[in-house]
Amino acid sequence: MSTLSASSSVCQHPAHLLVKPAGPDCNLRCQYCFYLEKHALFAEEKHCRMSDDVIEQYVRTYIASQPTKEIEFAWQGGEPTLMGLDFFKRVVALEKHYGEGRTISNSLQTNGTLLDDAWCEFLAREGFLVGVSMDGPAAIHNRYRTTADGRGTWDMVDRGVKLMRKHGVEHNVLACVTRESAYEGVEIYRFLRDYGFEFLQFIPIVERQPDDRSEALGLNLSSPPQISDDGEGPAVMPFTVEAQQYGQFLIDIFEEWVRRDVGKVFVNHFDSALGAFYGMNPSLCIYAKMCGSSLAIEHDGTVYACDHFVYPEYARGNIMRNDMAGLLTSNPQQAFGMSKWLDLPACCKACEVVQACHGGCLKHRFAHSAEGEPGLNYLCPGYKLFFTHVRPTMLKMCELLRAERPAAEIMQTFPRATTASRNRAKQQRKKKRRR
Repeated sequence: MSTLSASSSVCQHPAHLLVKPAGPDCNLRCQYCFYLEKHALFAEEKHCRMSDDVIEQYVRTYIASQPTKEIEFAWQGGEPTLMGLDFFKRVVALEKHYGEGRTISNSLQTNGTLLDDAWCEFLAREGFLVGVSMDGPAAIHNRYRTTADGRGTWDMVDRGVKLMRKHGVEHNVLACVTRESAYEGVEIYRFLRDYGFEFLQFIPIVERQPDDRSEALGLNLSSPPQISDDGEGPAVMPFTVEAQQYGQFLIDIFEEWVRRDVGKVFVNHFDSALGAFYGMNPSLCIYAKMCGSSLAIEHDGTVYACDHFVYPEYARGNIMRNDMAGLLTSNPQQAFGMSKWLDLPACCKACEVVQACHGGCLKHRFAHSAEGEPGLNYLCPGYKLFFTHVRPTMLKMCELLRAERPAAEIMQTFPRATTASRNRAKQQRKKKRRR
């Protein structure tokens, strides 16, 4: 191990970094990806790769900056497995070297297509939690998740998941929700559940046409909204999920889940909602009252305000030149986090389900309220529909938990759906899709 001279102070509160060791590089070309375009920010580099010096500086200073005994490293992309297995073996060795008795854990978000036996043996041995991207059954997954020459990738992902299960790798699934798939929520949920996933993450795809700021950077999608933006702004991309239908997507899944899968299958939005209605801060950063504690670090060591805000104006500095704790807790970063609540429209602050939503992700807050106030989340109609629908049931589940009874008892209050009712619901979803 080399000895690096830069020191790092300790953060007052824990911070979380998403590491992009291969930057925006990826072996796939998913058509809705928001990160591939970031190649334009590194135009002089043919391949984006984190150097040995940067990775050692990162591991050492990140561990030193955190005030907790448990440290989590989260690896994303692009596609992080492009770094190769030897890179992650070095990462683990550095973590053990600089850990100084801390409990270290690693999570890895991957498309799963490059995994082989050697990878999976390593991931299982070192206790990595792997999130694999799969949007549902092959016909749905292959609409947008394609290779560079346009071929669907479901079979490649399926192979990777089966290898992980063969070697006992702990894993969950991340499914992106597009304009089309929002009408197929029950089908997607049942498929992923029956495929064997117990932990499900659903991520709405919301992107806009390029604006002047992004075009100046050579990007193909809009930059994040600013509270000072005038007018309606760029139109959304064709694959963007419809706002209200996204809420219906979550409701459709919830109605299936609450009747048979509580305590057996865990859905990120449901877990967060239950915590919020119980009185806790929502577990997902998009629903938290304040943000700013989940940052991103690029392959060159530059730290950005958020994974969705990798733009020059949101760069906080570089770990090779700046103190790690200072980067994570800088005044601009704190102001960024507080703006999530401070810039929320008045109608949101008065909403009966604001405790579960808190205005959603800053990146999606490019709409205007009925009163013309900026900063409304594009997905607001869907969020309000979903959280209003689940609130009564969630409050009953909270009562069960306070009585020290399992939340799964809620299933006893719901009759199982009959074949006839499931068929009627399926026909109704088809009619909505045709509209």
